[in-house]
Amino acid sequence: MSAISAKTEVYSADYTNIISKELQLKSWQVENTLKLLEDGSTIPFISRYRKEATGELDEVAVASVKDRHEALLEIDNRRRTILSEILKQGKLNPGLNEKILSASSLNELEDLYLPYKPRKKTRADIARENGLEELAKLIFRFICSDPEQEAIRFLNDKVKTCKEALQGARDIIAEWINEDKKARDAIRELFSREALISSVIIAGKEEAGTKYRDYFDFEQGLSECPSHRLLAIRRGEKEEFLKVSIHINEEMALNALDRLFSDNRSSRENKPAEQISLALADSYKRLLAPSIETEFAKSSKETADNEAIIVFNRNLRQLLLAPYLGRKRVLALDPGFRTGCKLVVLNEQGDLVYYDTIYPNPPQSDLEGSKTKLIGIARKYCIEAIAVGNGTASRETKEFLDSIDFGMEVSVFIVSESGASIYSASTVAREEFPDQDVTVKGAVSIGRRLMDPLAELVKIDPKNLGIGQYQHDVDQVKLRKNLDAVVESCVNSVGVNLNTASSHLLKYISGLGPVLALNIVNYRKQNGPFKTRQELLNVPRMGEKVFIQCTGFLRITDGENLLDNSAVHPESYYIVQKMADNLGTGVTNLLSDSSLRRKIRPEDYIDKKTGLPTVRDILEELAKPGRDPREKISVFEFKKDIKTIKDIRPGMILPGIVTNITNFGAFVDVGVKQDGLVHISQIAHEYIKNPLDRLSLHQEVMVKVLEVDIERKRIQLSIRDAV
Repeated sequence: MSAISAKTEVYSADYTNIISKELQLKSWQVENTLKLLEDGSTIPFISRYRKEATGELDEVAVASVKDRHEALLEIDNRRRTILSEILKQGKLNPGLNEKILSASSLNELEDLYLPYKPRKKTRADIARENGLEELAKLIFRFICSDPEQEAIRFLNDKVKTCKEALQGARDIIAEWINEDKKARDAIRELFSREALISSVIIAGKEEAGTKYRDYFDFEQGLSECPSHRLLAIRRGEKEEFLKVSIHINEEMALNALDRLFSDNRSSRENKPAEQISLALADSYKRLLAPSIETEFAKSSKETADNEAIIVFNRNLRQLLLAPYLGRKRVLALDPGFRTGCKLVVLNEQGDLVYYDTIYPNPPQSDLEGSKTKLIGIARKYCIEAIAVGNGTASRETKEFLDSIDFGMEVSVFIVSESGASIYSASTVAREEFPDQDVTVKGAVSIGRRLMDPLAELVKIDPKNLGIGQYQHDVDQVKLRKNLDAVVESCVNSVGVNLNTASSHLLKYISGLGPVLALNIVNYRKQNGPFKTRQELLNVPRMGEKVFIQCTGFLRITDGENLLDNSAVHPESYYIVQKMADNLGTGVTNLLSDSSLRRKIRPEDYIDKKTGLPTVRDILEELAKPGRDPREKISVFEFKKDIKTIKDIRPGMILPGIVTNITNFGAFVDVGVKQDGLVHISQIAHEYIKNPLDRLSLHQEVMVKVLEVDIERKRIQLSIRDAV
């Protein structure tokens, strides 16, 4: 086993070359990136503060290196397990050992392991126990001319007839064929080119499964089946409405196998060939086809999952980085009819300072009382903006607010409520507002989303934010890993105010995690606001290594050092000071005077610790220290006379907001509580491969109504025909 282990380690050491070739990167870029990852550096930190080491690889490239390395590790771990298991059986010979060590995929490894894999007793095992393996060899190698005559020699108390003997021999041959790598590869190749996915409704479930009626009798090439369709079919199968299969033409498969195992003699004169043909057919139907179908069902599902996750990732990034209002005094309303509109007042930090309920909508319709109360609240708390949830009674409440003269400028915004109810009932909400009911918590969430969607939405499971496609059907572990990476990327790209951020936001900062995030908040409560980034080292469990990872992404707006409110890393402060000294000025002047910064030659500040990419980043940051990369939010208006789906007619041109994007199109809110679908073919006049290439979440668009189905609550829209 020592020789095998040594060889495996040689293979493992080649990861750098494998990854660099596959991703078309230089070996030193991959090697340095893997070293940084192994040392615990995060993807945001590596891409932002270690550009010299990686050759300026961005987050996508660093993540690709990480993912491929993990995949290679998985293959290698499986390789070691397989080698160990076969060695225990005493069946590991040099040839097999070499094949296993050189295998480059999990499928290849599993094919090699298949004959040695522990399993339940098979028909072939029983045939071997009955002494029929020698007969199978004679037939399979075309040694005997008459299998029926030869079978007589193998009759015993367990095998009483030639027919039974030949059947047992064929069972063994069928298993050999199934375990043959060339046979499996041949069928795999056919499946990859020719496989069809089909579904039929399970008898008696037509009415209950009506939402899957498009797939009651469906068939399509597997390679042509888009991810959203495959996931829909698999959901129907999981819910036991559909019977699904992946298959190829059986005759084509048998011909491919026959070419591998025939001795090229006429089957009419070749009696062993007749037995082998029967074994081939049995092997394909009973063993090979089900096995390869399972393999392709898994791989096609994984592909569909990956595509759906990519869509979800892009949607989530756009949602988290959506335009924000910023630090304003906000009045937020969770609108309703019978139960009224719950209102809350939030200060600039998003703290709850007041809450109440008004009843401007039916059945109470207390317009005057509600108006008087709102004007009083707005003036008392100097309200600068009003956030209205986009759920029930949203349009009516918005129109009521628009009719009020507050005597000062107050902008009214419609805000998505997706996931607000989830937040209201969450542990996070109970921790923040232990004494408030869910309606107050929901209104607070709406208001905070307007102020800073990123800081608020990180508290909610992304699957509950109303974006993506079939997010509950994809691999949940992979989805969670990818979504966490997106959230981490977004939080670190924006940066976080160290003195106001919640622990739920801080935990996504590079290197921190839940425990240190909570420690920071507790330290802040006990000691007051942080005055410098360096003070972070006083936080319990904050070591130098984590400090280096996190500090560049944390901001202190009114601290002792102006650079603490920038993306300049503390390890590079000496560069900024050197720039100021060389110009005979201070850091404050360097930040405020662009003419001074224009005199700086980046090349003059390269040293052993800092390269040109970092110097350029520093100069770019000095020009806009602490600036939020997100856009500011603007007021949007729906068409005033459109309030319900019954008000919509084909041919209407309406303003709308993109609420969700999938592979097959985009959903647009036109203000009637039911989003309309813009199919991918209706987004642009020319062909587009992915709606995300043209649209983004919260984008304001004009749409033309193509079709309205009130009963099914479906609206078909077009963007291309609205211009």
